[in-house]
Amino acid sequence: MIRLKSADAEIACEVLGDGPPVVLLHPFPASHRLWLPAAQALASRYRVILPDLRGHGASEVGEGPATMKKHAADLALLLDHEEVGRAPLVGVSIGGYVIFEFWRRYPGRIAALVLCNTKAQADTPEARAGRLQAAAEVTERGTEPFFESMIPKFFGQTTRDTRPDLVEGALRMMRQMSAENLALVQRGMAERPDSVGLLDEINVPTLIVTGDEDILTGPREAELMRQHIAGSRLAVIPRAGHYSPWEQPGELGPLLRQFLDSVHGA
Repeated sequence: MIRLKSADAEIACEVLGDGPPVVLLHPFPASHRLWLPAAQALASRYRVILPDLRGHGASEVGEGPATMKKHAADLALLLDHEEVGRAPLVGVSIGGYVIFEFWRRYPGRIAALVLCNTKAQADTPEARAGRLQAAAEVTERGTEPFFESMIPKFFGQTTRDTRPDLVEGALRMMRQMSAENLALVQRGMAERPDSVGLLDEINVPTLIVTGDEDILTGPREAELMRQHIAGSRLAVIPRAGHYSPWEQPGELGPLLRQFLDSVHGA
């Protein structure tokens, strides 16, 4: 595990395999481990860079809200450390929000994009208020009520009905996150800017992925991105919710491998 000081926080990262680099960014409030089952399809040809985003997993949160600007700066520093000038970026949920901010600041460092179970829109006023309320509540009541309340939103019905082991495994990842970290990450997401206006600027190969059972960022949000990103392709993973790489790694891993191979001309 790599540990790298980025401004006011230490960022942890795991690297698998060797070859052309690719960065996989996990969803809130999990860790890089969510990507490990799907990443096995990539590690035989690619150097898979798997950071824990600021405030998640083994990474520190630093001072104040974990804004998209901070996450993007962490990622740029990590790429420098790994001597990566340009790479494909793959992001789920908050990982996609980080990618949009990274595009604002470092577009020349992005070789291709996979926007997975994410959306370009900022929070509505109601959603922002909900995040801030959740941030306040976890500091008073602890994280467990929040995690339990999010299970129907993070996981598709199929996963909840047939794979309780996957739900419990993801909960173990989430429980690494302290109440303080969760609150500061929520506040950072609440502050994120709208990125719909960026979509027409994206000019690298782009794959958009969602789950057919994702009630947070499903086919409607994915289709909006597809319509605005020239040449992009949309894939809908069956029997998957918001955590599609964890729920259906056997579908998503080979899909990512095929996309990356096409980017590299394999």
